[in-house]
Amino acid sequence: MSFIESTHQRIYGKKLFVLFTWFTRILLAFAFVPSGLKKLLGERFTILGVDNPVGFFFEALYQAGWYWNFLGFMQLLVALLLLIPRTTFLAALMYLPIIINILVIVIAMHFRGTPIIAGLMLLANIYLLFWDYKKVKQIVSVIFER
Repeated sequence: MSFIESTHQRIYGKKLFVLFTWFTRILLAFAFVPSGLKKLLGERFTILGVDNPVGFFFEALYQAGWYWNFLGFMQLLVALLLLIPRTTFLAALMYLPIIINILVIVIAMHFRGTPIIAGLMLLANIYLLFWDYKKVKQIVSVIFER
């Protein structure tokens, strides 16, 4: 048995880790609600002007029209799915590319402080995927069996 499997087996189902997992899901879900709502409702995300690179970036996304709303819809959908017990694994899978994209953007755009928050959100998402290790292992084994 690998280190990952033995660690997963040791912690899975223990009350402290079950509570921590739910706490993590709730935090990650609520982290997407404010920005997702703004985007879905078609509101600007920042008051920075286009003379600022960050303001320019968000204005360009905002001007993309329905894509801006789509980003917000997906953030809200993933947030909702994180809170429904039967869909938490799907939500964690969907959360991963979104948070990686956000992390890359905030690093590339030289946001101050935000890379730390986005990095912690990525770590929390990886923890949720680790919590569902058996499901991840099944998917990976199907992909690499060919």
